[in-house]
Amino acid sequence: MAELRSILDEAAREGLISAEAGERLVPFLAARGVVVDAHAAGPLESAWSDTETLRFVRGFHDVLITIGILIALAGLWGLASLYAVLPAILVLAEILVKRQRLALPAVVLTLAVFAWTFRMMLSIYPSNADLWLTGDGIDRFIVAFPLIMGLFYLRYRVPLALALSIFSGLALVLALVFHLLQWASGDDAFILNHPTLVSVILFGCAIGLFVAALGFDLSDRFRRTTRSDVAFWLHLVAAPALLYSIRILLSLDGGWLDIMDANSFKTPVVVVIVALLMLIGLIIDRRAFVTSGLLTLGLAIYGIFRQGSATVDIYIFGTLIIVGVIVLVIGTGWMPLRRMVLRALPLGVVERLPPG
Repeated sequence: MAELRSILDEAAREGLISAEAGERLVPFLAARGVVVDAHAAGPLESAWSDTETLRFVRGFHDVLITIGILIALAGLWGLASLYAVLPAILVLAEILVKRQRLALPAVVLTLAVFAWTFRMMLSIYPSNADLWLTGDGIDRFIVAFPLIMGLFYLRYRVPLALALSIFSGLALVLALVFHLLQWASGDDAFILNHPTLVSVILFGCAIGLFVAALGFDLSDRFRRTTRSDVAFWLHLVAAPALLYSIRILLSLDGGWLDIMDANSFKTPVVVVIVALLMLIGLIIDRRAFVTSGLLTLGLAIYGIFRQGSATVDIYIFGTLIIVGVIVLVIGTGWMPLRRMVLRALPLGVVERLPPG
């Protein structure tokens, strides 16, 4: 039988009770004979040694239903009108999310709503060069995403829906800023003609997204509520956004995202940036900052190998070995490494972070 604290924490994450009520219920029920796991009844820090557990994967029951959702929606999407897909998604959401509170199906249905919105907006604003290169009309294209995802969150309380609403809302603000700059400058190709300013703005937006994710994280230090789930999804976007916005800034002098040039100064710089993001990930206990940089780290190491006289096989397999070793070292030693980092930080900062 699942231990009591785990059940109460799950109820708090689902919004059935508050986290404070769950804490009060533990001794109340234990005094009346309900068995509480000895480790779970200990200090909060020991009960939360791993604060980045994926809560949307809870069993094969969810996986089986999710497979059925994917197959059914794929068939409906191919045979029926686009307007018939959304009602089907909402009916499934009412049954599987609103009533049964299934986690993984909730994630898939949220992504289905997002994909449906994207396809619907494409039908209204067909893809063209002006939309994607100059940004002309991109704000009207994006405006539906924060609205629809926000309404979906208000109805079903899926953390991913709120994260997508925040992310698309920031994208809408970004599009409006570019539209305003384009109008003020009288340059229809402002995005293409001012790469430096555009790169700085993109970097600022990435910082803003990271701050939003960090805000959700710091408001739920022990990661018991859905705020931490929202933070997880935001970090999943914020980490690569930070990385690639910095890469764009570094590549302005020699081509977009060119870090594999053997004679380029960017390769060691990118390695340093990835290392810093990994350090941030250790501090805030978010592995997204590690995983998001693996591809870029691999490309950078590949560029370092190219500076020598090694064969192509050595380029490829040497890169794979180094990246694999880094992943294994960080993965297996995450908690000891994090404790070492936390010991170097001020006590006031450590007390606001997840326990190590």
